[in-house]
Amino acid sequence: MDTRSPVLYLSHGAPPLADDERWTGELATWSQDLPRPSSILVVSAHWEQAPISVSSTTPGTPLLYDFWGFPQKYYDVTYAAPPAPGLAQSVAGLLGDTGGGLHQDPSRGLDHGAYVPLVEMFPEADVPVIQLSMPTLDPKALFDIGTRLAPLRDEGTLIIGSGFTTHNLGWFNPHAPADAAPPAPSSEFDHWAAEAVESGDVDAILDFMDKAPAAREAHPRTEHWAPLFVSLGAAHASGGIDGSSVIDGFWFGLSKRSWQFA
Repeated sequence: MDTRSPVLYLSHGAPPLADDERWTGELATWSQDLPRPSSILVVSAHWEQAPISVSSTTPGTPLLYDFWGFPQKYYDVTYAAPPAPGLAQSVAGLLGDTGGGLHQDPSRGLDHGAYVPLVEMFPEADVPVIQLSMPTLDPKALFDIGTRLAPLRDEGTLIIGSGFTTHNLGWFNPHAPADAAPPAPSSEFDHWAAEAVESGDVDAILDFMDKAPAAREAHPRTEHWAPLFVSLGAAHASGGIDGSSVIDGFWFGLSKRSWQFA
């Protein structure tokens, strides 16, 4: 039986996005259509660290509430998924000779780029999870990391890049409706991204700063787009980019578009 897992890129949002019933419902439905993973590897926009590192494999490591100024309920969220020491060993075997070797951060719990969507997708918290840091934001380097991680798919590991398809917090206006019409640059970049992924144009996506409309407005800093490069690498190594848009729409002007790669 073919056990190859798909690869995902999802827009994870700030913690209050978990209050959006449409988004949480879409994530829950999405996960029900996925093959049951043996483990999950998350590359989150919120962990940049070099040398490249994996998160804790010790049970009970606290979540990382890497945000501030929110109501207490967002700091009360728990997600006690088991760690994945076996997956960490597999990752080490694939990336151990990458720029200083693979390190482990024993104090690093899951950050909100991981646990916010996983609470909705795997609410039982019964799938082992670890995170992998981004040692750089260079598109080609991250794509190459994803390529090297591709064999994990054949072990049943679900690789998730977690970012945001557009991420300019200057557009965020909590006094407007969450589903208000987005700024034109956000809409333009989202449209371009949908077409680029659908056509499998890896070169254009990696060169998005020069190829995409409004790229610098959509991503004043590129850390929320960068996890896509890892996902693309893992997908491309298995035979090309076959991506389908699973979630779309906007939240306070930011694109929630998310993809699944076969």
